[in-house]
Amino acid sequence: MDITINASFLPHTDADAALAFYRDALGFELRKDVGYNGLRWLTVGPPDQPATSIVLTPPAVDPGITEDERKLITEMMAKGTYGAILLATGDVDATFEKLQSHEIVEVVQEPTDQPYGVRDFAVRDPAGNLVRIQQVS
Repeated sequence: MDITINASFLPHTDADAALAFYRDALGFELRKDVGYNGLRWLTVGPPDQPATSIVLTPPAVDPGITEDERKLITEMMAKGTYGAILLATGDVDATFEKLQSHEIVEVVQEPTDQPYGVRDFAVRDPAGNLVRIQQVS
């Protein structure tokens, strides 16, 4: 089989703030900006990886979600316990220094050598999604 990761989905609560985080702070490119019925979907990704994207969606827009589930998702997002993504960089410390200079970036954990063998750090995007960035060679 030849399977690749094409896109992952994360919710956003403010499309402009999400764009500022993913494009301006992380350096991703904006690939699509789609509006529909007053809602907005953004597709972003690393410039050197055109086949891999993150789709930033309005929260809980799936028509199969009940109102109770929508409320729970919104509560979890507010606490920062709903969405997460793991990214990688060749220099964790330099990436951290650059990111922490952006006001929109909320630092959760500074660069740390984890007991499971990786060096990483964690931040939250404006919607509360956890973004871990780990060192790769």
